[in-house]
Amino acid sequence: MTEREVIVEADGGSRGNPGPAGYGAVVFDADHARVLAERKEYIGTETNNVAEYRGLIAGLAAAAELGARVVAVRMDSKLVVEQMSGRWKVKHPAMIPLADRARRLVAGFERVSFTWIPREQNSHADRLANEAMDDATLIEEVLGAELRAMEVEAVEPAVAEPAPGWTGAVGRPTRLLLLRHGQTELSVQRRYSGRGNPPLTELGRRQAAGAAKMLAAKGDIAAVVSSPLGRARATAEAAATALGVPVRIMDGLIETDFGDWEGLTFLEAAERDPELHARWLGDPSVPAPGGESFDAVRERIATVRADLVALYPGANVVVVSHVTPIKTLLQLALGVGPSLLYRLHLDLASLSIAEFYPDGGSSVRLVNDTSYL
Repeated sequence: MTEREVIVEADGGSRGNPGPAGYGAVVFDADHARVLAERKEYIGTETNNVAEYRGLIAGLAAAAELGARVVAVRMDSKLVVEQMSGRWKVKHPAMIPLADRARRLVAGFERVSFTWIPREQNSHADRLANEAMDDATLIEEVLGAELRAMEVEAVEPAVAEPAPGWTGAVGRPTRLLLLRHGQTELSVQRRYSGRGNPPLTELGRRQAAGAAKMLAAKGDIAAVVSSPLGRARATAEAAATALGVPVRIMDGLIETDFGDWEGLTFLEAAERDPELHARWLGDPSVPAPGGESFDAVRERIATVRADLVALYPGANVVVVSHVTPIKTLLQLALGVGPSLLYRLHLDLASLSIAEFYPDGGSSVRLVNDTSYL
């Protein structure tokens, strides 16, 4: 069996040392040409060195999940590289269990090398670590919102408000108005459009304006949140301007990473990877080549859903995103399996509405409305 070789680059940082800390790790193929996996996480108040070790551990774990046998680790942390190479002793009490954990992961590969690189050559992992630290504000705000909600519930129980249908859910729900972005050139050509960033077409801008006008007429909307991609942000900006509220970017709302299929049509992807494409269409655990599985999308969207319910309890929130994240939120609200992802059609700039209740209940009020366009 041919060994699979990968490159792991990892980094960590702390704003204050110790302070709000996070790590980033990226796994490349052996040619350093294709990203196979990314990991990042905010880890609370820690030191730089702890964050760097956590990044290494995450990178090695991702490489193991990919089935790698030979790993070249590249980091700009002299301390971690020298300690993992056995040239420096691990003396700090906080480092000892982390180094042991990393060594246990190393033992699972056939060969692992450690190389120090200058910081500028570790920019991908550094960016992920900074994104993780940027998440600190959101996480702390969510935790604060959850604590405030618990305090209010303790002194002033919420008035029960029945859910529609027969769900039995009570309380006032967080109502998510799920708006798909407007048209782009890739959507005109019906090509996989994931992490690429095509702008809205002229029709797409008109669609965004039509949706904004409809939302403004509804009123009573507390916030507009958006995927970080340009086509969603432009659609969100139109809605936010009409509503007089700012746009909040939530990275978890980004579209599926279609990897090597980005920019291809359905037929082109099927011809390129016939067996994999067929499996991908029926198994949500199968990722696109170099991309992301629908199971991975569901995991991050479930986190976004929890964050939105904590941040905006009982409020109406416009969520501007893409086909898969919106379908996944509807899937979570309905409590159904992955078949919904393959069978539900959502038009460009369409509106769907899902509600999530404080007791865990949920309901769907609307799907794929385009009457305002």
